[in-house]
Amino acid sequence: MTPLLEVLDVVIRFPVGSRLSAALSGTPASVDAVAGVSFSLNAGETYALVGESGSGKTTLARGIAGLTPLSAGSVVLGGEKISGLPERQLRRFRRDVGMIFQDPVGSLSPRLSIRSNIAEPFRVHGEGGDIDLNVAQLLDEVGLPSAFGSRYPHQLSGGQLRRVGVARALALRPKLVIADEPTAGLDVSVQGEVLNLLNELQSALGITFLIITHNLNVVRHIADRLAVMYLGRIVEEGPTAAIFSRPRHRYTQALLSANPEPDPDARRDRIEIVGDVPSLFHRAPGCEFPPRCPAALDVGRVDRPAVTIGGAGHSFTCHNPP
Repeated sequence: MTPLLEVLDVVIRFPVGSRLSAALSGTPASVDAVAGVSFSLNAGETYALVGESGSGKTTLARGIAGLTPLSAGSVVLGGEKISGLPERQLRRFRRDVGMIFQDPVGSLSPRLSIRSNIAEPFRVHGEGGDIDLNVAQLLDEVGLPSAFGSRYPHQLSGGQLRRVGVARALALRPKLVIADEPTAGLDVSVQGEVLNLLNELQSALGITFLIITHNLNVVRHIADRLAVMYLGRIVEEGPTAAIFSRPRHRYTQALLSANPEPDPDARRDRIEIVGDVPSLFHRAPGCEFPPRCPAALDVGRVDRPAVTIGGAGHSFTCHNPP
């Protein structure tokens, strides 16, 4: 089966100063926020990118959506390469990618009604038809009364605004929906409602989701597969159930140990990750986790671990896996 989305050796590099200042200070003139990431996503699947702040997951998502240019590598959607296209051609593909933004308030215009905010994709892409009818249908699909169309963003709760964001992302029936922290800032009960909504929409409409989150409970609830990112690289990838039951990278193991366990009778020893995320200015020649790893080997400080592929597509890069 041909994947719906293919991310191939993607690098996203940001300049951080002039070459002259870099030469004088001895620091790099640029940093790789995403450093050679590859993965694929099948139609109708939910795939999650997980990691701490600064891991590169949101930058990678923006690159996939064409909002941030790639420095190397490519993105293929529906069998067609979309990275590197001129803006005029890229516009045609952007209708195939819906975005659910982390900040539902900031992503909506406060001066426009909910109806006008949801209708924006139709106007931008020159869609005809009965827009009011389409908006009413979208509101119904996300569980909001059609009367909410006449309200303004400040009149809605955080959970309701999140549903509006979902409705707008679905307006043009995209092939792929990228959701950046879809439950951030919501109460636990409202988080569950939003996640259930995404699951229901996927079942009803066959939507493909790419979820960006640091919340592992979100991943466990919704994702078929997940990738764990650290310093712009994927360090572990595979089926969600397999990774939760047996993490094979020390970083993943530490993240999971800090995650609340839904079974009150289950016990899990907390594994502390000591120190801050290392600077991208000074990448280690080998594995980049040893300064924070409780079980680091000397070889890891000089040699980058190769990718080990286990059963069911569960892969990881670790010299001393748990």
